Amino acid sequence: MDYILFTGATGGLGSECVKALATRGYTIFAVGTNTQKLAELGAISNVIPVKADVSDGESLRAARQIVDGYTDKLYAIVNFAGLTGFCSMVEGNCVELTEKLLQVNVMGMVRVNRLFFDMVHAGRGRIINCSSEAGWMTPQPFAAPYFLSKYAVEAYSDSLRRELMYLDIPVIKLQPGSFKTRLLDNINDQFEKTLSETQYYKNVLTRMKPLMTQELAGGSDPRKLAAVLVKAVKSGHPRLAYRVGTGKLLALLEILPDRWLDAMYKAMMNR
Repeated sequence: MDYILFTGATGGLGSECVKALATRGYTIFAVGTNTQKLAELGAISNVIPVKADVSDGESLRAARQIVDGYTDKLYAIVNFAGLTGFCSMVEGNCVELTEKLLQVNVMGMVRVNRLFFDMVHAGRGRIINCSSEAGWMTPQPFAAPYFLSKYAVEAYSDSLRRELMYLDIPVIKLQPGSFKTRLLDNINDQFEKTLSETQYYKNVLTRMKPLMTQELAGGSDPRKLAAVLVKAVKSGHPRLAYRVGTGKLLALLEILPDRWLDAMYKAMMNR
């Protein structure tokens, strides 16, 4: 029996991915913080719900005890726990929000991989770290905490991969774009909060709002991401990174010089 530890299981994307893996015969330790959603996942065959917070070391150690009760090895760790953020970096609670995203998106990953690595090693398994298109794209305004965390995930994953290749343990990056989940609603809520409280950017954010609404409405089907994750889990020769869900326009913008992009962003907001 192949066991997978999956963090962030109670998020919209996480739940879809857990279900996809479970239907393919893997036994999933579904780690999350939402008690109700954990109960729903626990009703699915091959899913073992584990309540734990990746930003809390003691919570994770308790989760390790639960996992130890079932197995001494893991086929994979899938680090899917993550938060997003939208804010000005010179107003409001930007410091607290940045610290929170780094604690969950980056340090949560570091904690989980450190704590459970011996089980992956015993199972000759693999580690899959969920990054984002924000990990390789040019950062956008008012999204610094999220981009900062995902750039860090990219660097961490690359360094970890080059360390664990000596032990024949693959480290794989998953780089999803925008998908239709509650996470997009959270971004909209944070946008509205930033707009209502800003001292400096009222006009800019007002002009940005239609673009934000359009972007949030265009998320991809989460099942596409789940299908790509299954490939990353099953492949005998996995890619270093899997990209899925990034819009063609956003991808094309990456070929432009930074000064051109700066000018484009400024022109769009000054129309």
